[in-house]
Order: sequence, then structure tokens, then C-alpha cells
Amino acid sequence: MRLRSLAAVAAAGVLTLTLGTATPTVAADDGDSSSTGTTSGFALPGLPALPTVPGLPIPPLPTDLLVPRFTGAAVTPQPLPAPPVPQNPFLAPNGRSSMHNDAYSTDAYAVSGPTGRALTMRTASYGIRECATMAFDSRGRIVGLCGGLEGFTMMVIDPVTLRALSQLQLSARDFSKSANPFTDICGGTYFFLDGQDRAYATTTESAIAEVQVTSDGKLAKGRTWPLASHLADGDCLVATGVDWSGRLWWFSQQGTVGTLDRASGTVHALDLPEGEGIFNSVSTDETGGVYFVSTHQSYRLDAAADGTPEITWAIPYDRGTGVKPGMLSQGSGTSPTLIGERWIGIADNAEPQSHVIVYDRRKGVPDAEREHCSVPVLRSGASTTENSLVAAGNSLIIENNHGYAGVQSTLLGRSTTPGVSRVMIEPDGCHVAWTNPTVAPTSVPKASLGNGLVYVYSKPPRKDLLDAWYVTAIDIRTGETAWSRLTGTGIQWNNHYAAIYLGPDGSLYVATILGLIRLADG
Repeated sequence: MRLRSLAAVAAAGVLTLTLGTATPTVAADDGDSSSTGTTSGFALPGLPALPTVPGLPIPPLPTDLLVPRFTGAAVTPQPLPAPPVPQNPFLAPNGRSSMHNDAYSTDAYAVSGPTGRALTMRTASYGIRECATMAFDSRGRIVGLCGGLEGFTMMVIDPVTLRALSQLQLSARDFSKSANPFTDICGGTYFFLDGQDRAYATTTESAIAEVQVTSDGKLAKGRTWPLASHLADGDCLVATGVDWSGRLWWFSQQGTVGTLDRASGTVHALDLPEGEGIFNSVSTDETGGVYFVSTHQSYRLDAAADGTPEITWAIPYDRGTGVKPGMLSQGSGTSPTLIGERWIGIADNAEPQSHVIVYDRRKGVPDAEREHCSVPVLRSGASTTENSLVAAGNSLIIENNHGYAGVQSTLLGRSTTPGVSRVMIEPDGCHVAWTNPTVAPTSVPKASLGNGLVYVYSKPPRKDLLDAWYVTAIDIRTGETAWSRLTGTGIQWNNHYAAIYLGPDGSLYVATILGLIRLADG
């Protein structure tokens, strides 16, 4: 294991010891009280039980008083028009089904998120466990796939109190492997939720597990489909998706793509060219297309009549010369983002600058006309993103993650390379509309079409060695920062690649390595 990985594990160990002896506290915040999050402890061979103190928030520090609590001003909502996103009939309603919100992976919500008015914040700690991927069930409850040192656990969480209603461990980590638990995405990063409150997640045993969320908030494990026999030795599952016909698709890190008929259990698989890997999620559209990005190419696949995956088109992109700091692999860090009936957007890994690339995703387009535009973005010599682009109207928003090499990268006042940019898609090409200097180390940004803001999780560098984390709202039209709200100071507030989410009522959520934050207008 690399030294920086050891440092990350050591830091987490310190947090474990700290939380294990903590006393329940109440932290007042803008007139609101702290969360009442709870979770049940359990142990795995070789690991102590997770620290579980009922009612424990993410621990604040006295240094919270030494940094600005709120900057900027509340805004008046200015809804942003956007092309419609069709509803995949086999997913939960748009905005509720997955990390990236919908089948198009827009990372944009119709609802209005926080405007900055009398903001209130609650937090809950679930031990060293980060709920990086979340969805919302038919009753508005949070359904999270939460990764910790012990493995991956699905949780149902009250969206207001953040109290854990139930949990079910889906798979344990295999500590015989050398994978860093802080960057390992095998079998526990992505899942999707359907309209019947059923979650479909990958496991570390290279299977797909079906989990039912019951009306009373319990979790019941349903069917399991083992897929290890379809994978190469040492390979693992990283993502699942569902097309408009209800066919489940699965993707492995070493480049095997397959379909699963959940009724019959029939599996069909396709191997990508040798050396290509998959590290991100997928998108689908109503024409039957399934879109993903490997470490070398952007793809559209369609299923043959018998369910066999077939490559409709594949187009190489500039994958750069190595793994940039902030990346999990050499290649694009984006799940493909779909806009309207025509476009698909990704970011590459080029030097000296990353590019936002927009393709025409439709069938029948000549290869020479597939690429609509390629625009250099962010800082020359220090640009990359490990998080998906946000579809904001007819534009894409990208966040710079360059310089994030683990939780130690943001300790002692340090931070990463600044930059959040908006790229406009025009009939004859694309251009950068603005670049905001906010530093957002690893958040998956989210747009609120209901109020015209895009949210990032930011950490400005500080010379006083304090580590202050903020939810920051940027005006999508102008690129100006509207406001920033402190969540807290210290390593416990690091979101470490977790996404931002907006709930059905407009509340904002972001997971950290110790729990969950809820931010809402007062």
C-alpha cells in the first residue's frame, strides 16, 4: 500500500478511536438542533465493531468559531430552462433513482434547493462509513449504499432527523487484497432504485443483489445473481444500470459488459478490447442506447434481440499520459451525461488541459461527424475531474479535482486546484461561458433547475492550517458565487468523492467520511 494510503488509514484510525470514546452532544445551528442519527454496531473477523453512539452528530471542533460561518447572500430563485429528461419506466422517478439522478445522469434537479435563506444544518455520524451513493424511496426516505472499513452496507435514513431506520450489510471487504479501502470502487459504489422501492447493487462477491425497502423502512434481501463466472480472475463489478426494456446491465472494472434477464437469469457478456477498464457509472436513453466511458473510449451499446450487448459506436478520446492526482484511473473520470435527444458529454484526461467533449449520440451518424466539439477547460497543467459533468440547460458544468490524492491532501490548510467551469453547447460548437475560482476537491456537483444554482462542496486553502469545509452555491447564469455555508473544520467533514443530493423537498445532503449533512432553508 502506498504511503499516502497508509496515512489515510491512520487518519481514519484516529477518528475511530476518537468516536469510540465520544460523549453524545447537541450542537445548536441557526436555531436548529443536531441530528439524532443512530446505527447498530456489528463486528467482522479482525475488525472491531463500528463506533455507534445514538444521537451523535459529526463531531464539531472549537476551530469552527475561527472561520467564516456564512459568506454571500441569499438569492431569489431564477428557474433555468432545460431540455426534458424522459422517465425510464424501470427506475424510480427522476431525481430519486441514483447517484446521478436519472437515466440521463444529468446531476440536475427540477426542485429548488437551498437559496441561502436562514440556513439550518443537521448532521449524523454512522462511524467510519460514507454513504456516497443515495436515492430516495417512494416515501421520501434516503436509501444509501454506505462504504466503510468493514464493507458495504445499505441503509434507510430519515430525511429530516438523519436517524438510521434500518441497515443491511451487503458485502464485506476482502482484506487479503491490497486495494485501498478509501479508493476501491469494487462492488459497492453504484446502485439504482426502481419504482417499487427495490435497489439493485453490486457486491464484493461479484454478484448483483436485489434489496426491497418495505413500507415501514426495513430492508429485505431479495434475489441474488452471481456473475463471477463471467469475469476474469481478479476482476470485479463496478456498476449496474437498466435500459428502457427493463434489461439489467452490469459493468466490470476490467472491461466486461453484460446483460441480465432478471426473470430467467440469462446472462450475455461482451469483453472490451484488452487493457480497457471501466471506473464510472452508465447512462441510458429511450432509444435503447446504453452509454459508458472506458479508460480509452466513449461507447454506445445496444442489446440484440436475445440480449447480447453490441457496440453501436465507440470513439477514442485523449486519455493522457498517466493518472493525474485526483483520478482513480488513467482516463476519463466522468459518467456520460446526456442532454436532449442528441448530445452526450464527457471530460477527457488530456495534457496540458482536460477537455469537455460533446458527441452526437444518435445511431447512424458518420464517425467523422460524431464529435460535435472539444473545449479545453480549467487550469493549464493542473486540470482533471473524477466526477461527472452537470447538465444545466444546454450546457455542461465541470469541477476541477486536480491535486486530490487522498484525505491527507486537504489537511493542515491545504487544498486542491481551483476551478468550476460552464461550457455552452451551440449548434456550431461549444465555448466556455465562465470559470469560477472556487476550490472543490472531490464533490459531485449538482444543479437546481428550480432556482438556477449549482452546488459544490468546497475547501478554500488557508495559511492558518485550519481545514474549513463549505457548501457553496454558484449562479449558473453568471458564474458568480452566491453564498457559502460552513459545515465544519477538520478531516471529519471531508466528503471524499461523495455526491451532493437534493431531496424531494429541496433539502441538500452531502456525505462525509463520518456521516451525513443536511442543509435547508429556514
